[in-house]
Amino acid sequence: MELNQKLLRQFEEEAAKSRKMLERVPEEHFDWKPHAKSMSLKTLAAHLAELPGMFIATALKTEEIDFNPDTYKPFAGTTHQELMAHFEENYQKAVKALNDTNVVEIAKIWTLRSSGHVIFSLPKQVVIRNLAMNHIIHHRGQLSVYLRLLDVPVPGMYGPTADEKWGS
Repeated sequence: MELNQKLLRQFEEEAAKSRKMLERVPEEHFDWKPHAKSMSLKTLAAHLAELPGMFIATALKTEEIDFNPDTYKPFAGTTHQELMAHFEENYQKAVKALNDTNVVEIAKIWTLRSSGHVIFSLPKQVVIRNLAMNHIIHHRGQLSVYLRLLDVPVPGMYGPTADEKWGS
């Protein structure tokens, strides 16, 4: 099996888990924060929803990206339906990009910049595994804590949670 197909399988498994978590995000609490320094629920959920497009599709289709805080426009949706559509759009972009890539392209170097400053330059396969997949898992974990603090039943990711039983 080619590397892109291995990464696609892993991504599809993690995306299904992320989808389950995002489906539970309550629209009425979009502005809620667990702490003044924390992201709002909407900002965190939107970031999780955009990561597949941002760091899988974009990394595979470009040689670099420059995140300029003056021009970066985060998700501006106001409904749960828009959040889920945002995730699905980015999911589809990532699946297509992974299906369309090859061993030569995925080994090429990709650079992340912020206002011109180089943050890193790494092979695209490393960006997908470390920046995309691990980043998705990290923020999904944060989102599970937000949901727990809001008393929203938390779905299981690698087994059941206190809200579920095996086979639920």
